[in-house]
Amino acid sequence: MGVIRHVVCAMSGGVDSSVAALLLRKRGYSVTGVFMKNWDSLDERGVCTTEKDCEDAYRVCQFLDIPFHQVSYVKEYWHEVFSNLLAEYEKGRTPNPDILCNKHIKFNHFHKYALSTLGADAMATGHYARTSQEDEEVFQQSHRAPPTTLFRDRFEIRNLKLYHTVRLFQGADLLKDQTFFLSQISQDALRQTMFPLSGLTKEFVKKIATEAGFHHILKKKESMGICFIGERNFEKFLLEYLEPKPGNFVSIEDGTVMGTHKGWFTLTLGQRARIGGQRNAWFVVDKDVSTGNVFVAPTTNHPALFRDTMRTDRFHWIAVDPPPDLARTQMMECYFRFIHQMPLTPCTVTLNMDGSVWISLSQPLRALTPGQFAVLYRGGECLGSGKIIQLGPSAYTLQQGREQGTAVAQHKEQQTPEPPS
Repeated sequence: MGVIRHVVCAMSGGVDSSVAALLLRKRGYSVTGVFMKNWDSLDERGVCTTEKDCEDAYRVCQFLDIPFHQVSYVKEYWHEVFSNLLAEYEKGRTPNPDILCNKHIKFNHFHKYALSTLGADAMATGHYARTSQEDEEVFQQSHRAPPTTLFRDRFEIRNLKLYHTVRLFQGADLLKDQTFFLSQISQDALRQTMFPLSGLTKEFVKKIATEAGFHHILKKKESMGICFIGERNFEKFLLEYLEPKPGNFVSIEDGTVMGTHKGWFTLTLGQRARIGGQRNAWFVVDKDVSTGNVFVAPTTNHPALFRDTMRTDRFHWIAVDPPPDLARTQMMECYFRFIHQMPLTPCTVTLNMDGSVWISLSQPLRALTPGQFAVLYRGGECLGSGKIIQLGPSAYTLQQGREQGTAVAQHKEQQTPEPPS
C-alpha cells in the first residue's frame, strides 16, 4: 500500500501475538506493541505470570525494533469483568470471563487507547479469526469516528450499516478458531481490528516463531484458563471473595440428601460432585439458589443432564441487526455451540420481541449451563452470542412426565366401569 499505516498490536508475551506483530512489521506497517495488565499480581502470591509475560512481550518488541508500552486495566477489569463474574456465580450461573474480557477490556478500553491515545489507524490481536474486510482494503477508506453518544437510535444504526458492516468469520485453523471468544465485541471495534493470523494454522505460526528466533516464548506452556485463578483450587479461590453458603446435595431421582457443599456457586452443571462418604461418582444436574440445594445424579450421562432448548438474554449480533431472514420470519436455521471447540450443533432460532432468542437444538446436549454464552454460526460466519438465562426441561423431566401421563391414563382405564352386557 502507498502509505505506511500505524497499527497497535496487543502483546501477551505468547507465540500468537508475537507472530502477529512480526507479520505486521513484515507487511510494512508501523507497529507499536502494547501489553495489557488486567489483574494485580501482587495479590496473587506469585501464582500469576503477568510480570514474566510482560518481560517476554518487551523482548519481542525489542527484537522487532518497535515501540513498547504497558497499560493497566486492573480497575476496569475488576468493575466490568470480575465483579460481573462474582454476581453471576451468586445467581447460580457459570459465567465466561474470557468473552467478557474481550468485550469490555480488549475491544473497548484497549481499542480506544490504541486509536485515541496512541493515534493508531487500527489495532491487531493474535486471535485465530478473520473479518469480511481485507486488512489492506479497509485503510483505503476514510476513517469516521464512532458516535460519541451512549445510545444510538435506529436511524443512526441504519446510517452505520450503510457505511459498511464488517462480519466475523472463523479462521483457517478450525481447531484453534477463536471467534467463540470474540462473539460479543462491537461492530465499531471489529471494523478497526486486524487479525494477522486469520489464514494460518497454529503449527505454521510456531514455525514462523522458530524461524524468527522467538525461542524464549516457544518454550512457554500455552495459556489455558484464567490468569487470576492460576493453578489454585477453584472452590478455594471463589470462597476468598464470596461468603460460604452451605447447602445439601440432593438426589434428583428420589430426593435423598447425599451430603453437603460450601456454596452452589462453587459448582457447575455436569461436573463431578465431591460428596464425602460416597464411593460412586455423582454429577451436578441442577441448582436451586432459593434453597441452596444442588441436585445430583448417579451417572455422567444421566438424562437430567441433557436438554435441547434454552433462552438467552438480548442477543448481541456482530452485524448490529439480526440476519434479514430472522428479522422477517422470526425463525432461522443455523449452528450452535456454548463451549469453545465443541462440535457445532444444528439449531432453530426464534427471535423474541425483546431481542432475546429461543434456541431449539437438533439433539439434546449435555450440561447446557446458564451464564455461558450461546454462540451462533452460519456458513463459517460467527453471527454473535447471547447469555443463556433459561433452560428448557431436561430429558429426565420429560421422561418422568411421559411416565406419569401413562400411569394416569392406565389408572383411568382401570376406573372406567364396563358397560352392562
